[in-house]
Amino acid sequence: LVGHGVQPSRAAAAINQPSRHCPATVSLQMSQEEMDLITMDTDERMDKTMSNLAENLQTIRTGRANPNMLDRVEADYYGAMTPINQMATISVPSSQQLQIAPFDKSSCAAIEKAIIYASLGFTPNSDGSVIRINIPQLTEERRKELLKQCKSIGEEAKVAVRNIRRDGVDGIKKMEKAGDLGEDQALDGIDAIQKMTDNHVKSIDTSVAKKEKEVATL
Repeated sequence: LVGHGVQPSRAAAAINQPSRHCPATVSLQMSQEEMDLITMDTDERMDKTMSNLAENLQTIRTGRANPNMLDRVEADYYGAMTPINQMATISVPSSQQLQIAPFDKSSCAAIEKAIIYASLGFTPNSDGSVIRINIPQLTEERRKELLKQCKSIGEEAKVAVRNIRRDGVDGIKKMEKAGDLGEDQALDGIDAIQKMTDNHVKSIDTSVAKKEKEVATL
């Protein structure tokens, strides 16, 4: 048609011309994706904090034998501090006893020493190849100490979550300041992070309360 003197339509001409709005749209989309990555990273880090909280609460004894009681105990193994659950098999022969069988029998004394120094209130008994721990019933005084530990572990987790929140919010504010995000976009991202924070803090309170109930139950 062009060859016969007919001018191309405006729509056809527009298709052949680069849109003035394209670069801005692409830039805006990329900025949104970057902010989404910040919120995703924030959520993942908060979830990791919850996993650490669960592991730490498991180490608090409740009057019944549980291998997790020794999760935070480390012994000197050829000059390197090593978790004893990586140095031995830890079993539960009865509800009131733990049994530790070191893979390397020569590490038995070091493991026994580490358990004593961990201040868990345990008195390990070793025959040179196997260590046995009789779990005493919790005294009222010891129960109060453990309840304080629960609260302390919970507070540590809350501080970690709030620090992660601050990092995420700072990241979004920097993008807004650089002109990569609009004010509404930034507010939406910050609001999403605040909701994550509130949900995780609530979960921390629930987990700590559950553990406190276990410790307080005679």
